[in-house]
Amino acid sequence: MTKKIVGVLGLGIFGRTIAFELSHFDQDVIALDNGAAHVQEVADYVAKAAVGDITDFDFLKAVGIDQCDSVVIATGNNLESSVLAVMHCKKLGVPIIIAKAKNATYEEVLYGIGATKVITPERDSGKAVAANMLRRHIENIIHLEDNLAMIEFSIPESWVGKNLTQLDVRKKYDINVVGLRRPNVANLETHIDPMQAFEPETDVIAIASNNTFEKFDYLGYLK
Repeated sequence: MTKKIVGVLGLGIFGRTIAFELSHFDQDVIALDNGAAHVQEVADYVAKAAVGDITDFDFLKAVGIDQCDSVVIATGNNLESSVLAVMHCKKLGVPIIIAKAKNATYEEVLYGIGATKVITPERDSGKAVAANMLRRHIENIIHLEDNLAMIEFSIPESWVGKNLTQLDVRKKYDINVVGLRRPNVANLETHIDPMQAFEPETDVIAIASNNTFEKFDYLGYLK
């Protein structure tokens, strides 16, 4: 694994979790907060921890934020602080700036001033909980971009004995099948014969370009 330098600005629960996780995977983390207690909690785990104001350009430069491959601005309740932190990180040449936002308005502003990625943990976690409650066949979803996801799902009973050509899943669900995991076969198959019939208990990995497939599964229409 290539070691990277990552700045984590703001050490609430969200920021501390990111700092701990990145450090666990042997990344060099610079952890900053204006509260000494929060900084002390991560000090033994990260490469550098410092107490200071993340809206202070000189402070950020002094602790080495200009050397970071990416920065996470993990304080999302104060828009002014987040805006200043994003602006300073851009000025310091940080290539990837990820910012936490409290709501959609904050999200729009942070994107507008140059954040690479804006996340809203409360909204995203709420969506994840709802999705987990509704899933019928979907086992895992990895969201690659806003409207693009990789989905792993178990095939419905009605698919057994039919092939991809017959099912026409690309047209019906707007998905592209990229892998199959057949029962009692350890390896994922990526060379797929569209004329080969599905066996019972087959898992499928597909790329979905919108949430059509998810809706079919959640509403019980995937049969």
